[in-house]
Amino acid sequence: MAERLAKYFETVKTMNSSDRRKLLGELLINNSLYMLLFIAIVYTYVKNNRFLAPESLINIISLSTANLPIACGIAGAIVLTGTDLSAGRVVGLTACISAAMLQSVTYAGKMFPALPVMPIPVVIITVLIVGGIVGWVNGFFTARFHLHPFIVTLATQLIVYGALLMFVMVNGNNGQPLSGLDDGFKNFVTGHIASLPWGGRDIPIPNYVWYGIITAVFTWFLWNKTRFGKNMFAVGSNSEAANVSGVNVYLTTILVHTLAGAMYGVTGFIESARIGSNTANTGLNYELDAIAACVIGGVSFVGGTGKISGIVLGVFLLRIIFVALNFLSINANLQYIIKGLIILIACSIDMRKYLVRK
Repeated sequence: MAERLAKYFETVKTMNSSDRRKLLGELLINNSLYMLLFIAIVYTYVKNNRFLAPESLINIISLSTANLPIACGIAGAIVLTGTDLSAGRVVGLTACISAAMLQSVTYAGKMFPALPVMPIPVVIITVLIVGGIVGWVNGFFTARFHLHPFIVTLATQLIVYGALLMFVMVNGNNGQPLSGLDDGFKNFVTGHIASLPWGGRDIPIPNYVWYGIITAVFTWFLWNKTRFGKNMFAVGSNSEAANVSGVNVYLTTILVHTLAGAMYGVTGFIESARIGSNTANTGLNYELDAIAACVIGGVSFVGGTGKISGIVLGVFLLRIIFVALNFLSINANLQYIIKGLIILIACSIDMRKYLVRK
């Protein structure tokens, strides 16, 4: 990093004043979103210094890591120049499935009274399979029929939502929230094995923070250390060139979407216990936050570009903004407008970078 900075400053020294001003302008434009986020953080802290209190920071970290799996999954679809609109509904479906399988046997409103509390590994495998199947469908129709992922995932979003609405109605549940979760399940996800010592007290770190980190590390390994990752970036950069080079574009596209679906299943499993009361609205608009985080983190819709470190940064920055809006008591409806503007600005900056490189 130090060597790159040294080379950068050496290059700047050789430029004339006009080129320097142009370079400075490009830097300001390309990093304008980060600067705005920084200003927002400082402003929020000045208005409410509890914003950066230890409990608040742990809350931000916890909420961010809970959304890391869905962001890592949807990032793969973006690397392939696509997107995934079904992600949030898959999270909702897998969250409700997890809750139904892990309700306490003593809970009066248990969805399946005759079903014992299922072993957690069995539930994890189940949600991975369910999410993976939806992802496989997305990848198959995208690769086999050359349909745009926007159309394919829009269709599967509706299909999954319909399946979710039907699921919460079965066995006389009639759409009631799935709650009364087994204590073992809640402790496995929301309990803690580590704490942050601060000011003579310990602030617990929820277990799902570690699960989110493990998912991010696993995704980083796949992207950077396996042939799968190399093929994914090759297809995202230029699918025709990748095909000529011997890359199986069809298989790679299916695998990327299948992996993404499995990641959504992980998110659903975590959200099931984190929320504690799951309905058909669980997971609503999660895909929008994940897409925004990916774009902020440098995953380009042009394709073939993205880093896990950038995705992690994007998730944290976006979560900081959302928490800041709550600390500033911004109207919940206005927050949707702000989220939309963040996505629009981030995508505009990303496209501008691409056009400049081109």
